[in-house]
Amino acid sequence: MQLWIQIYTFIVGALIGSFLNVVVYRVPREESISFPPSHCPHCQYRLKVYDLVPMFSYLILKGRCRNCGEKISLRYPIVEAVSGFLFLFTLLTFGLTWQTLQYVAILSILLAIFLIDYDHMIIPDGLNLGVLLVAIVGFVLSVFLEGTPWGAILDPVLGLLLGGGLFLFIAVVTHGAMGGGDIKLMGALGFLFGVMDTLMLIFFSFTLGGLLSVLLIALKIKKRKDYIPFGPFICLAAAVTIFWGDVIYQWYFSVL
Repeated sequence: MQLWIQIYTFIVGALIGSFLNVVVYRVPREESISFPPSHCPHCQYRLKVYDLVPMFSYLILKGRCRNCGEKISLRYPIVEAVSGFLFLFTLLTFGLTWQTLQYVAILSILLAIFLIDYDHMIIPDGLNLGVLLVAIVGFVLSVFLEGTPWGAILDPVLGLLLGGGLFLFIAVVTHGAMGGGDIKLMGALGFLFGVMDTLMLIFFSFTLGGLLSVLLIALKIKKRKDYIPFGPFICLAAAVTIFWGDVIYQWYFSVL
C-alpha cells in the first residue's frame, strides 16, 4: 500500500479525533457540537484554523491557550493521535475495503463512548444509536457488495438479543450493576458482530473489566468502593474483537 495513502489516512483520523474531543466535551453537557465554534472554555477565545491543527497546534502553543495562557488538557492531542493510529491500523488490517470505512466509524464512536463513560458514567443514546446504524448499514452493504443473503440477518439479530439480553438480565439480577447505556451498547455491538463474536465480546469485556479494575485500584486511581463504569471495557473488548477476533478463533480451535 502506498505511503501517501497511509499518511492521508492518519491525518483524516487525527482530524476526526479533534472532532471527537468536541463531542466528548459538549455532548454530556447537552451543548451543540456545531455552535458556538471551537473556543477556549476559560476565556471564550474563538480558536483560529491554525489553532486546530491536530497535535501540532498543542506543541506550538506549548499546551496553553494563545489568548489567556490557560493550560490545555493533554488529552486533546492524545485523543487525536489515538484516533489517527486507529484509522491507520484499521486500514493496514482490512485494506481499502468498505469494512475499513465501517470499522473506523464504529471505532470513532467507541472512542467517544469510552471517554464520556469514564468521565461522566453515562453513555448517550445518540452514540449507541450511531453504533447500531453503522452496523445496519454494514449489513446492507454486505448484501449488495458481497452477496450475503438477506436471511443472514438472523445472526446479527440474535447477536443483538444475546448481548443486550444478557446485560439486561445482569442489570435486573444485580439491581442495576449494569446501566441502561451498557445494555444498549452491547445490543448494538451484538448486531454488528453476530452471535459467535458477541460471545467473544462478552468474554473479553468481563476479562478486561476484572483485570483493569484491579490495576486501577492497585495504582490508586480508583478506590475499592468507587464505581467503575463498564462502558470503557466494552469498547476495548470490541476493538480486540474487531482486530484479533479471527486470530483468536484460529488459535483456540488449533489448541482444541
